[in-house]
Amino acid sequence: MTTMALRNTATLAWRTLVQIKHNPFELFDFSVQPIMFLLLFTYVFGGAIADTPGEYLTYALPGIIVQNLLFATLNTGVGLNTDISKGVFDRLRSLPIARFSPLAGRIVADVIKQAWAIALLLGLGLALGFRIETGPAEVLAAFALLLGFAFAASWMSVLVAMLVSEPEKVQIFGFVLLFPITFVSGAFVDPDTMPDWLRAFADVNPTTVLADAARGLLSGGPVAGPVTRSLLWAAGFLLVFAPLSVRAFRRRI
Repeated sequence: MTTMALRNTATLAWRTLVQIKHNPFELFDFSVQPIMFLLLFTYVFGGAIADTPGEYLTYALPGIIVQNLLFATLNTGVGLNTDISKGVFDRLRSLPIARFSPLAGRIVADVIKQAWAIALLLGLGLALGFRIETGPAEVLAAFALLLGFAFAASWMSVLVAMLVSEPEKVQIFGFVLLFPITFVSGAFVDPDTMPDWLRAFADVNPTTVLADAARGLLSGGPVAGPVTRSLLWAAGFLLVFAPLSVRAFRRRI
């Protein structure tokens, strides 16, 4: 039974990825948007925040990767809600497949897209002057940590998708939540430059924690503390939102 469920999940994940060939705009949020953010922050704000855009890139690239990762989790919820609204899940339910395979397949496919976006941003960052100061093991650990966090955080989007009636409402909720979480953080600037009351929030913000962990794994610096806190945040997201999402999924499907 488990083998069949895994096979069903892999098949439906592949179905989601193959759709990119017929609708290239599926990759917009994972390709064009990250590039725009990277160029904007590096060349528009970089010289004002740091001495040079290149110096700012060293600090900001891990934060930009984290910001893009969190916003990209909205695609999971939007895609699921769209499939449900269009009756795709009703058609799949009539097939002899594991009940949760459509949900799992969508999440797996979006994690693969996240891997593409991370690699794209890192590759472009290297072309613009970013330098990795650690070894291959640390880079692989950074990828694993970022993708694991993306998987855990995507369950928030899944829960919202199960509770609202339209894909647009997933986006609205996501932007209202994610804008303050990503910008009031240490992703783009050092929290020490913020007022004390704002810095208190930024220091414990999961965006700051994950950006610091990625920064340490890619550029050197503290690793153990930020990675541990990132894993705790990811575990918290998973333990809270995954069961709630599955429960809501059962009620709706």
